[in-house]
Amino acid sequence: MMKLKPIKTESDYNQALKRLEQIFDAKPETKEGDELEILGILIENYESEFFPIDLPDPIEAIKFRMEQLNYSQNDLAKVIESKSRASEILSKKRKLTIGMIRKLTDKLHIPTEVLIQAY
Repeated sequence: MMKLKPIKTESDYNQALKRLEQIFDAKPETKEGDELEILGILIENYESEFFPIDLPDPIEAIKFRMEQLNYSQNDLAKVIESKSRASEILSKKRKLTIGMIRKLTDKLHIPTEVLIQAY
């Protein structure tokens, strides 16, 4: 069992990753299972501080979600209730309105914080 401590350096991080690999298949409710859970939290905290991931471009997020759902531009038009607006949105000629953001969040389950960004 590794001595658990905060991850403060890249060396600490690499050691934690190595140990995580060793105990990755640990069963829950065991000492190694608890260690795995705690290591995961420590690693996640370190990564969020030192390797932050930016939110995706709002329009690219819409296109990605449309692809996942097999949506066409016509399907998007039904969601935002305007065929011409759908084309303008996808080509970045028109900004998303609050109403569109609400509909896209509700129907396509794209997080609001992604859609409200400037683009």
